[in-house]
Amino acid sequence: MDLDVAILSRIQFAFTVSFHIIFPSITIGLATLIAIWEGLWLKTHNPYYLQLAKFWIKPFAITFGMGVVSGIVLSYEFGTNFSKFSVITGAVLGPLMAYEVLTAFFMEAGFLGVMLFGWQRVGRKLHYFSTLVVMTGTWISAFWIIVANSWMQTPTGYKIINGKFEVESWMEVIFNPSMPYRLTHMVVASLITATFVVAGISAYYLLKKKNIPFAKKGLSMCMWFALVLTPMQAWIGDMHGLNVREHQPTKLAAMEGIWSAEEENVPLLLFAMPNMKTESNDYEVGIPNLGSLILTHSWDGAVQGLKAVPPEDRPNVPLVFWSFRVMVGIGFGMMGIAVLALLLRRKGRLFENKPFLALVTLFTPMGVIAVLAGWYVVEIGRQPWIVYNLVRTSEIVSPLPPERVLFTLIMFVIIYSLLIGVYLYFMRKLIKKGPPSMEALEQQLIGMKAPGYALAWVKTLQHKELQTNEPQSNESQNKAQGDK
Repeated sequence: MDLDVAILSRIQFAFTVSFHIIFPSITIGLATLIAIWEGLWLKTHNPYYLQLAKFWIKPFAITFGMGVVSGIVLSYEFGTNFSKFSVITGAVLGPLMAYEVLTAFFMEAGFLGVMLFGWQRVGRKLHYFSTLVVMTGTWISAFWIIVANSWMQTPTGYKIINGKFEVESWMEVIFNPSMPYRLTHMVVASLITATFVVAGISAYYLLKKKNIPFAKKGLSMCMWFALVLTPMQAWIGDMHGLNVREHQPTKLAAMEGIWSAEEENVPLLLFAMPNMKTESNDYEVGIPNLGSLILTHSWDGAVQGLKAVPPEDRPNVPLVFWSFRVMVGIGFGMMGIAVLALLLRRKGRLFENKPFLALVTLFTPMGVIAVLAGWYVVEIGRQPWIVYNLVRTSEIVSPLPPERVLFTLIMFVIIYSLLIGVYLYFMRKLIKKGPPSMEALEQQLIGMKAPGYALAWVKTLQHKELQTNEPQSNESQNKAQGDK
């Protein structure tokens, strides 16, 4: 069998970028949650907010480190596997990548150490400032990466001289037509992802009857966040879809399985098997006209289909079609969980309903899966173009021996499998250990020179937990066993 270097290079990049995106999708949201908890603790001195911040800062650090390590590889792949891409687009994308390093990465690297290890070494306000800087750094990093990728989706502000892109307007490059929609969609997706990671672990603790007060506070807050964020994401997604219809109609046609060159009264397909050979859908099940209503905001609106462009200009329709449905399906599932949480809260059963807690635990990784599915829609849906309608992916592949690319792909799979195993191992250890006990918080508050009423609050909760015999963290349980 002949090996295709272009296909192998694309698979390798797809694998490495899929691995990498797992971690920023968690850290962007988790940094924001930690900043919220620490701010609430400074405002109220409620020990549970501090407990949440101090517990989740360790998973954040591990996840952040994995994101940095896996992201470096992507920059090298541009030069090794797609060398012509850097030559053609370097004048546009090179500065955008540099801005990301000079702003976001230096902010994060400069203040991450204070955030992680400065609890008892710097003042409370300075520590909170460091947390805010790290959070802002994750947002700025997302901004520049989305700017670069969005320009590849909807290029503006350029001119082509001798086959190379040159910048005519940085404002048009940065604020290209799809950037605002894609940035807000990605940031909110990251917030939702982190929200369900925290909610899932909190629900797990409640199922196991461990760290109950800590878990109740985490689950309750996250369900309120989800109730706001999931409908917001649906609204942003609708606006993003209208933008895709205007600027990338072929991608939208692949997402919805629309084949006719122009089709009115488009159904919303609940199930179908897109067939690229017959240029039609097999086993199609849909709701009449609902597709037109969603895509055009008109009951009988017309939408451009896949047959409007030659077959060589179409993406892999089944992958785009089903990736989109996985993303949307998970999104509606999360929205349903948030609504169910509201109903259970009103009945006073939010923390006791075991099927609900099991469902939330099951949804712990679903945000990451939805982000990956959405990323596949974006990237596969753009194919065969690397810069939409201007540069084909096949034109920028480096002339490498396919055997070498296959070898590096296999090595990436092996190494990244080991890395994800190590990551999950340490995450499991942190979750099993649980949050810091009230005794530990008391000692840390003394070191932080916290106000007396903050210490009194911790002592009151510590006494209450001992009286009611509520399970504490493993650290506290082990101490009790040692005392016996």
